[in-house]
Amino acid sequence: MAEIVIVPTAADAGTLVAEEILALVRRTPDAVLGLATGSTPLPVYEALRARQGEVDLSQVRGFALDEYVGIDPAHPESYRNVITREVVEPLGLDPARVRVPNGSLEGIEHAGDDYERAIAEAGGVDLQILGIGTDGHIGFNEPGSSFASRTRVKTLTAQTRADNARFFDAVDDVPMHCITQGLGTILSARHLVLLAFGEGKAAAVAGAVEGPVTASLPGSAIQLHPHATVVVDEAAASQLKRADYYRYTWENKPAWQGL
Repeated sequence: MAEIVIVPTAADAGTLVAEEILALVRRTPDAVLGLATGSTPLPVYEALRARQGEVDLSQVRGFALDEYVGIDPAHPESYRNVITREVVEPLGLDPARVRVPNGSLEGIEHAGDDYERAIAEAGGVDLQILGIGTDGHIGFNEPGSSFASRTRVKTLTAQTRADNARFFDAVDDVPMHCITQGLGTILSARHLVLLAFGEGKAAAVAGAVEGPVTASLPGSAIQLHPHATVVVDEAAASQLKRADYYRYTWENKPAWQGL
C-alpha cells in the first residue's frame, strides 16, 4: 500500500516533498519530474524556491500532467503558462527541458502518442507530483478511466469544470476537453507523491488509499504502485480509519529511507 504521511499544514508538506526532490537531484542532476498544476502542489514549488541555491536545478527535466484542449496558449490559465509562471521561472529551470502536452487542435489526434514518446525518450519520470480531485481524479483522469490508459484526450466532467472555474471568469470559460497523462502513464513513474489538503479532499483521500481499487475512483490506482507516498494535512486525513497507524509508522521510519 501507499505510505501515508500526515503533517500539520500544507507548508509542512511542501517542505517535506521539496527535500525529497532536492535529494533526488543531488543524486541525479538531470532527474525527470512529473509536474502537477493547480493550488495543491504550490507549497512544494514554494519550498523549492526558498532553497533554490542549495542544488543546481538547471539540468532538471519536467513533464506536465495535462493541458486544456483548444485553449489559447497565451491564456494565463493554459498549463504551459502556469508551469512557466509557477515552476520554470521561479526555480530557474531550462524551459527547453520542460514539456507540456500539446493542446492545440492542430495535430491533437496524435498529440498523446507524441507525448508518450517524449517521456520514453527521457527515460521515464523519476518522481511524479500528484493532486487529487474531489471526485478522486488524478491528472485529468476522470472516474471510469482505465488503469492501462496512456496520454490521451478526455472530456472533463461538470464537477471538474466547476472546481476549476475559480481560475476563469466563469464556468463556461473552462474548456470542455483536455489532454492528460493516463493512469498507466502515471503508474509508470518510479515514485508517486500525492498531495491533498483541506477537508474537501478527505473523502477522496480515504477512498484512494483505504477503499477498493476501482476505476470509479481513479486515485485508488496508486495502491498498485510499488513506491507511492501520500502527504496530507490533518483536515485531508480526517476520514482515514487507520490514521493513528500511519502516524506511528512515520514516526518510527528509518531516516535513511526518505519518502
